[in-house]
Amino acid sequence: MAALGATDDNVETSENKDVDRKKRVGVVYSTNTDFDYSEDTQDEAILLPKNQQKLRLYMERAGRGGKTVTIVKFFVGSEDDMVALCKLIKQKCGVGGSVKDGEIIIQGDHRERLLDILKKEGYTQTK
Repeated sequence: MAALGATDDNVETSENKDVDRKKRVGVVYSTNTDFDYSEDTQDEAILLPKNQQKLRLYMERAGRGGKTVTIVKFFVGSEDDMVALCKLIKQKCGVGGSVKDGEIIIQGDHRERLLDILKKEGYTQTK
């Protein structure tokens, strides 16, 4: 039984090593004995007040099967704040949308409507 318990411990440690190894993207092998595999951690985004955010609105069709979308770029803040803003915009416009790659994507060309909504919400530097 002790032998079985020992293999369970080895399985757990090998699984943990696999997880740790997967986090080390870009490092294949190092011969340096003092080398430390540190994880690249992204710092929290600096939170700017709404009136200092310089949001920009763009309309795109390319790569979307001819469908028109409005994109809100340059939002500075947490992912949760961006998702909350996206939800508010979708409700006010009555359309679908998502948050992807740090951008808010809204279905359809709603630049004028989004400009009014964002300015009423306090994002005064929006263009």
